[in-house]
Parts: sequence; structure tokens; C-alpha cells
Amino acid sequence: MTALRAPARFALTAVVSISAIAVLSGCSVLESIFPTQAERDSETQEISEGGQQDVFEVAVGDCFNDEGDSGEISDLPAVPCTEPHDNEIYYLFDLPGDEFPTDIDAQSDAGCLAQFAAFIGVEYDVSTQIDYFPIQPTADTWEAGDREVICSVYDISAQTTGTLAGAAR
Repeated sequence: MTALRAPARFALTAVVSISAIAVLSGCSVLESIFPTQAERDSETQEISEGGQQDVFEVAVGDCFNDEGDSGEISDLPAVPCTEPHDNEIYYLFDLPGDEFPTDIDAQSDAGCLAQFAAFIGVEYDVSTQIDYFPIQPTADTWEAGDREVICSVYDISAQTTGTLAGAAR
């Protein structure tokens, strides 16, 4: 058996320590480059593990948190609805036509508003604590064939745990 001399042991320890730090800090760097994807339960298809969810793969009943970005998005930070969350998807619909609508905001609002009462249990103008917002195609995604509007609801005062379906408030 060969023993390392003190300087060699010190050098080896330093290399191992630096490698470990690089690997561990690399994990957080990799996480920001390749974020964890949300997972669905194979039976219920509900989000079972939080992570990023492609906006083209969301479903009614999915819950997600705010990202703080009001620009173009491709992923949502999905979480199980049993955990505190900011928003819940309550309706999905496609806008008609071949040309990008000049009134896309009005069409998106009208489609989401038409389904608000069916999901929440009271008309939008009667609701005092719940609001909605659409996530709609951009001119660029429209060119690629995107027509889907994602309608989401949220409690204006706090995060929600569970669903807002039938909340009637």
C-alpha cells in the first residue's frame, strides 16, 4: 500500500473539494437552464409534481404560480392544486380565423368571461374576490398555428389551496 505524502494529500483534498463545489453549484446552474418539468398523475392526469409546464400542454384544472413576466411565455410554473398557488385554468378555447385578430384582447376576454360563472358559480360582476385573465396567442405564435386562449382565475387577496370551482364569491 502506498501512502500519499502530506503535500499530495492536501492537493488531492483541494481538488476533490473544488470539484464538489463545482458540481453542486453546477446543479443550480443546470436547473435554471433545464428546469424541472411538471409531472401528471397517470390516472387522474392532474399535476402531481410541480415544475414547468409547456403552455401548449396545459389542461383545465391545472394550477400555476405567477412568474412576474407579462411578456411572451412558453412555460408556466405548474403546481399541484393541493398546494398553495396563484392561478387555476378553468377554460380553454380556440379563436377563429386565419388572420391574427386586431381585437384579440376583446375576443379573449369575451370567451373567458362567458365561462366564468359556470366555473365560479356567480356572475363576474357579482364576484367580489375572484378575477380572471386570458393567456392568448401572440402574432408570432399565431403565424405558427396557435389559436388557443387559456382562461385562468385567481383570488385577488391571497393564494388558493384547492380549486376555485364553485367558490361562488
